[in-house]
Amino acid sequence: MDETVRRLRTPKECEQYIKNVQEKYPELAIEARRRAVELRAAAHNAKTAAEKEALQAVYAYEEGLSLKRGRTVRAARTWQMIKRHGLINAVERAVNRKNETAGFTTLIAMNMQDFAFEAVVLRHPELFKSETIARATARMTE
Repeated sequence: MDETVRRLRTPKECEQYIKNVQEKYPELAIEARRRAVELRAAAHNAKTAAEKEALQAVYAYEEGLSLKRGRTVRAARTWQMIKRHGLINAVERAVNRKNETAGFTTLIAMNMQDFAFEAVVLRHPELFKSETIARATARMTE
């Protein structure tokens, strides 16, 4: 990560930095988007690495939606599912859907697939059922 991007301390700073560099240095804008995702997730004080990464996945998806629509967009249904089922169970439910989720396709399009729920499952297989791991592996290798 670029040192300038690493020094950004808030998502607002990241957003301003993105606006400033987007035209001339798109690779720095991508790094700043990733940094904003990390900072938003860190504000939740997740208890485990898997929870932190799952939160990053949600925020990365929101970043993708916002970029696509040109305005701030929240992943309302995803947050509802997290509230209803808990973070890890929500990841499991999303990955176990028959078709890939909108979040997965959005993150692939942004080249941020390492933030996807499927990637979280593969990095923390001890927390998930074997069917979930198999589905995540299949999607990530496509």
